Amino acid sequence: MTRIIAFFLLLTVSFAHSQELNCTVTVNTEKLSNANQQVFKTLQTSLSEFVNQTQWTGQLYKQNEKINCSMYITVSSNSSDQFTATIQVQSSRLVYNSTYLTPVFNYNDKDFSFSYTEFQPLIFNPSEFESNLVSVISFYSYMILGMDADTFVPLGGNSFYETAQNISNVAQQSGYKGWSQADGNNSRFYLVNDLLAPAYNDIRQSSLTYHAGLDIMSQDLKAAKEKIKLALLNVGKLNAIKPNAFLTRVFFDAKADEITSIFSGGPSITIADLVESLNKTSPLNSSNWAKIKY
Repeated sequence: MTRIIAFFLLLTVSFAHSQELNCTVTVNTEKLSNANQQVFKTLQTSLSEFVNQTQWTGQLYKQNEKINCSMYITVSSNSSDQFTATIQVQSSRLVYNSTYLTPVFNYNDKDFSFSYTEFQPLIFNPSEFESNLVSVISFYSYMILGMDADTFVPLGGNSFYETAQNISNVAQQSGYKGWSQADGNNSRFYLVNDLLAPAYNDIRQSSLTYHAGLDIMSQDLKAAKEKIKLALLNVGKLNAIKPNAFLTRVFFDAKADEITSIFSGGPSITIADLVESLNKTSPLNSSNWAKIKY
């Protein structure tokens, strides 16, 4: 019996739909020599307050309703007030009738450069470009909200993705990398544009079905696994039409380890076809799929 299955057998808690953010922000400077650590401590505190205190949805929510997430910023170089970094964004949500947090979003953005001076105010204005620091952090705050909403309601993240897309469009004038179509297929531009494109609605629907499966695990493990299997096979069908799609990779970056754990224990179902599909859809995770026991 795997750890994930055990959660659903042994633990129950009340469930609430998350809307706002409970975010841990970390600024890592290990790659810098002779860095002014006070500036980065101030930056980390300011970003944490910015993400967690901004009312992104315009509504108030209780602490236990917030989305658990993290933003891990690794600064690789700086000159005066100019910084080059990467940002790893992760989020999770509580599975119904359990204490298990399922990963929803896990994304590493390698095109994150910004300017910052200590105690600089961080102000979000969706219709204006204030700074690349504010734009990137705000963009991913709305991406987290959208990804979370998609796991509860069909295409539930649209309004959040539309705001993120607006942030992206406004930021293109800045010249910072990551906002433009010319910045490659893995840019912030394509991340949000693909999520809003009807051609990729199937992967968002698959995410909804997948999480609906998780939400019934405390009631019927076998039915839950069948539902999750169906969602993953549907991702495979999309891959047959759009091979190696960006959103498919984003999905498996969050879910690969969890999928392996779910199908390696508990009541058995027929999964030979699932493993075959997973190897075709996400060959980069073949080592994970090899661990699935059936």
